[in-house]
Amino acid sequence: MKRIFLLLLASFSLLTIQAQDFAVKELNASPRHQEWIKVKSGDRDVNCFVVYPETSKKATVVIAIHENRGLTDWVRSFADQLAGKGFIVIAPDLLSDFGPYLSRTSDFKSSDEARNAIYALTPDQVMNDLNAVQNYASQIPAGNGKTSVIGFCWGGTQSFRMATYNHDIKAALVFYGSAPDKKGIKQIAAPIYGFYGGNDQRINAGIPETEKLMKEAGKSYDYVIYEGAGHAYMRQGDDPKGSAENKTARDKSWERLLKILKAT
Repeated sequence: MKRIFLLLLASFSLLTIQAQDFAVKELNASPRHQEWIKVKSGDRDVNCFVVYPETSKKATVVIAIHENRGLTDWVRSFADQLAGKGFIVIAPDLLSDFGPYLSRTSDFKSSDEARNAIYALTPDQVMNDLNAVQNYASQIPAGNGKTSVIGFCWGGTQSFRMATYNHDIKAALVFYGSAPDKKGIKQIAAPIYGFYGGNDQRINAGIPETEKLMKEAGKSYDYVIYEGAGHAYMRQGDDPKGSAENKTARDKSWERLLKILKAT
């Protein structure tokens, strides 16, 4: 019985790994310059994946905040794709220096362990790390000094929250993430752009209240719900095996996010 359980566990782990093979292939085929850097955050180092566009002009820097499974191959692939559109992209690994022998997401034995670790992070640590990354991003020599943030799932929530305490970001793009409370909303300085899947009622149930609070506080909140798409549709839509609805939502979201970032 134990052997069967171990075989099933190994099969699940293999499926989890294979699920992002498409992202690894995209990364390996990219002609763009990719590098790993460390950003100092207090007494910790935040590992960050940075991708540069092939351009002769200084570019806006976009901070890409990962999902609740950490800095996965797909998030790095997204960073590379966005760099291909003319932006410098920095994707911090917020599981950096989590503990002994756990210095980055890839050190965790499974995505479930990474997820559990994500929810053990304190809000202050996440805030300090993202502030350190933004400060670094604003000073990249190839950058134009402008920084925006984009996040997915847990990262979408962090993107929304970052707008409450970091007033140097020019825009926050929130993909299927929840909003801060009323007090936090009052502190927002940057425009918020929401991206949601129609089949994601857990998140979407909070949109009316968020819209109400943002309006009352005089904040900019522009969102689109992509019907038929589910939670995490950007990642699932990237997968060649993804549904037609998720692929359509992904394509439309790419059009919208590029329009937003280019106008920022």
